[in-house]
Amino acid sequence: MYYRIKAQNLAQLYQKAASEFDALPAFAIRKKALEWEPVSYKALYEKGLDLGTALIELGVNARDHVGIFSDNRFEWILADYAVQCCGAADVPRGRDITNAELVYIINHSELAVAFVETEELMQRVLNLKNQLPALREIIVLDESIDVPQGVRKIHDVCKTGQKLRQDGDKRIEKRMQDIKPDDLFTLIYTSGTTGTPKGVMLTHANIMSQIQNLPGQFNCNDRILSVLPIWHVFERLIEMYTISFGGCTFYSSVQHLAEDMRNVEPTFMASAPRIWEKLYERILKKVKSSHWMRQLLFHVAHFLARQYNGSIYYMSNRNLQMRFYPLWERILCMPFYLIRWLIVLPWYGFFNAAVLERIRLGAGGGLKTTISGGGALPFHVDKFFNNVGIPVLEGYGMTETTPVISVREKRNLVVGTVGSPIKETQIKIIDIETSRVLYPNAELPYNGKMQKGEIWVKGPQVMKAYYKEPELTQKTIVDGWLRTGDIGVMTHNNNLKILGRFKATIVLKGGENVEPEPLEMSLQQSPFIENCIVAGQDKKFLGVLIIPSLIDFWQAGFKEKTIQELVKNDIATKIIRNDVRRITSTANGFKKYEQIRYIGYLNDSFKIGQELTNLFKLKRHVIMKKYSKQLSDLFEAEFKK
Repeated sequence: MYYRIKAQNLAQLYQKAASEFDALPAFAIRKKALEWEPVSYKALYEKGLDLGTALIELGVNARDHVGIFSDNRFEWILADYAVQCCGAADVPRGRDITNAELVYIINHSELAVAFVETEELMQRVLNLKNQLPALREIIVLDESIDVPQGVRKIHDVCKTGQKLRQDGDKRIEKRMQDIKPDDLFTLIYTSGTTGTPKGVMLTHANIMSQIQNLPGQFNCNDRILSVLPIWHVFERLIEMYTISFGGCTFYSSVQHLAEDMRNVEPTFMASAPRIWEKLYERILKKVKSSHWMRQLLFHVAHFLARQYNGSIYYMSNRNLQMRFYPLWERILCMPFYLIRWLIVLPWYGFFNAAVLERIRLGAGGGLKTTISGGGALPFHVDKFFNNVGIPVLEGYGMTETTPVISVREKRNLVVGTVGSPIKETQIKIIDIETSRVLYPNAELPYNGKMQKGEIWVKGPQVMKAYYKEPELTQKTIVDGWLRTGDIGVMTHNNNLKILGRFKATIVLKGGENVEPEPLEMSLQQSPFIENCIVAGQDKKFLGVLIIPSLIDFWQAGFKEKTIQELVKNDIATKIIRNDVRRITSTANGFKKYEQIRYIGYLNDSFKIGQELTNLFKLKRHVIMKKYSKQLSDLFEAEFKK
């Protein structure tokens, strides 16, 4: 039996889950392999009320903002329960946050209370205290560390709230009754176009619509593995979604993922493309090192799986349809796919059980489905796992849409797409140059050439606004439609396919968001770099195409007369490489995933009216198209790995 709680806000969801699922495990804390400490729905809710009552006692008012700077752990969800139930909104971020981001986010969101995970993070906040005038309280999540005077431990704060409730304090129950659908449940800061974080305001109505509209059939017997950063809205949605049907979330990590997949045997999980890439690479590496007979069996099984599923997809109209298939063509081709399916079926049945089942067991064995988000899943990886029987469903969304816009469903699994819009969600495709509506548009012939454009979204999951950014909000949300900045098309079987990005933000394969403009501005501070463009959408690492500064190299004593000659000089390119590494190092405030791995060169300067605007800003979509070959060559080394 499949079940999902209906609620008006998260506090009500937590309350109903505690009542209906009571002693069932809500979360499991990893002690070591095969050893997990469960926490029941009832116990978690009661602890959340205790902590929330203590927050009220510490001066947290309804609709205040409370910071949670931590990676995945049980105390994170405990803090979230407390913040939601006392009517406030949390401001989450991972513990890899930089000092500059800490100062900006704490001050911009006006935090008076902040949870921090580790001793190192606590010390950093204390060192920055003179720059954080509004911050009154620091609460540490890690119980194992000693804290200085003026800093509190989370369990000590819980005990204070527990004592208040035992003495009859009912303030938190009153706060829960007063929560409105339009109240914020979170304020998530993402990178801005100038490097300044943007505060995305998400309401209880936003998250509750996602919980109700996300497809899937699960119940309290399901096990969910948590590996993505919990402060990312995608992972967070999955945890709230799990609470709605009474499943148990196991807090794992990327380091323990393979081991925990085998031991926990999850039935569902949120994932990122990089997880499946690494698993794909590990499978192929293991096959390559095995006995030649095992290699042969694997390749035969994989071949049969491709033929079997290819026939199924075509006959059920679930093949990737980037062009119009006339009815006569489908009828003409149907016998071929049917005959191929009948021939392959008995052989596939044997090899599926004998060979492919072992691969599925390596991914936990019990996995009903996983939704991959945060970046594009490589097509060959996507096909591989769905062919071998591991249902990887790719989704699409963004923080501003809480986050899911569309997702593939098993009954309509079209590999290479991100599925159809979820319930209550509308999509339209807008021509970038003319602003003409390309989809849906009855005037455009559906059997013509697919027309790509910017994806606009409307639905109950669209954010309230950017915090304290009315002009940016007005540019992003037009008449209720959110401009995603992504380029896409609707296939001829009504599935959305993402083709790239129109705006600057780069999403790496690991799901990390990178703003290229701060990197480019820093790189241009080098006297040897005239201009550059950072790329890396859906790649493992960042790359950059550089136009060397010919004049500055002349001044440095180089004799080359053209940029083309200059980039052939090993000494000149070594100087640029060293400058790139120095400028984008962690010592200069950049994170590890912001490091430039690949460097390429362009032979001509960017020109106003072509690659540059009148204000000398990069026309990214023009450059990406014009230099697509150079960009492809730039990441060729990554493709071969």
